[in-house]
Amino acid sequence: MSRVTSFQFLEWPVIRQLRGADRLGRGAAVTSKATRSTAPRTSEADTVVQSVCPYCAVGCGQKVFAKDNRVIQIEGDPDSPISRGRLCPKGAASEQLVNSTRRITTVRYRPPYATDWQDLDLDTAMDMIADRFLEARRNHWEDEDEKGHPLRRAMGIASLGGATIDNEENYLAKKLFTAAGAIQMENQARI
Repeated sequence: MSRVTSFQFLEWPVIRQLRGADRLGRGAAVTSKATRSTAPRTSEADTVVQSVCPYCAVGCGQKVFAKDNRVIQIEGDPDSPISRGRLCPKGAASEQLVNSTRRITTVRYRPPYATDWQDLDLDTAMDMIADRFLEARRNHWEDEDEKGHPLRRAMGIASLGGATIDNEENYLAKKLFTAAGAIQMENQARI
């Protein structure tokens, strides 16, 4: 059986509204004691950093609040000229992306025909990617066509960029793949 707390007649919101300065009931008269004692999560943060939402190509600004090296809240950054403090539902929920217990923080690899994933250290994974990139370039290099016209391209490699990559990263990726001979470069934002 739950215990009912004592409630004083003069503390009813409508009575507070009629006897106080808040006649329309839009402020202190209708604010409960529990609400008055509540503080925002952001007041407990010991670090606040500016960031960019990771979800789409818009690049909405975020303020990331952390306490004891753990993200406790992510809000729109009012200083951002792009989003002016607003976030879409996915951006507003990006704190869950950071703190999810299901977040994968290791390099995962599934060998051909295998049914299970295995963890790899970062150096091994980077070496595997570089070896495969160079092998694909070597195996699919076309120096010239059948008429002798210069091609200098690698048809076995392509690039698919993500929408969260900024202009500088896109520029560097384009330079890298062009130098490697790739002619097919696409971005997720256009698909």
